[in-house]
Amino acid sequence: MSRKNVLVVVDMQKDFVDGALGSPAAVAIVPQVAQKIAEARQNGSSIIFTRDTHGADYRETEEGRNLPVPHCLKDTEGWQLDGRLGSAAEDKIVNKETFGSFDLGNYLHENAADLGTIELVGLCTDICVLSNAVVAKTACPNAHILVDAACCAGVSPESHDTALNAMKAIQVEVVHQGQEPWRK
Repeated sequence: MSRKNVLVVVDMQKDFVDGALGSPAAVAIVPQVAQKIAEARQNGSSIIFTRDTHGADYRETEEGRNLPVPHCLKDTEGWQLDGRLGSAAEDKIVNKETFGSFDLGNYLHENAADLGTIELVGLCTDICVLSNAVVAKTACPNAHILVDAACCAGVSPESHDTALNAMKAIQVEVVHQGQEPWRK
């Protein structure tokens, strides 16, 4: 039985790309992430999108008290996945209310026997990509998990690099399939 590879696209939503918490680095990775998704489709990989999801009470949450910038409020434009990525009906979308996703972890754990490589890309390297890499490693400790640094952007170049090193320390392979476009 062949194992199916999984591409996890973390929080590539309008508010993180060019909205409330957007950045030039986030905008710069969109074409590479779109290409990665297209390649995954051609290779028959499963695609899972995580979507940061907050309610009207965001400012009263622990995250909201520490990051008082409302973002990814459910059903707003900023909550939507970036339209340039080409999500499809067969893709799985996991809404999450914090950095890492139990639902993602449960899905990966329940399907671990059928999974090949689990690859993560997206935003922000140092927050949600890192958190979900830890979730994936916990859910599937024997899976080959990798992160493509060229398809990620962090809050800063330094925090991006720190997160990549942290992922290496927990045996997540960090690859550079191209240069981080925002480093040019």
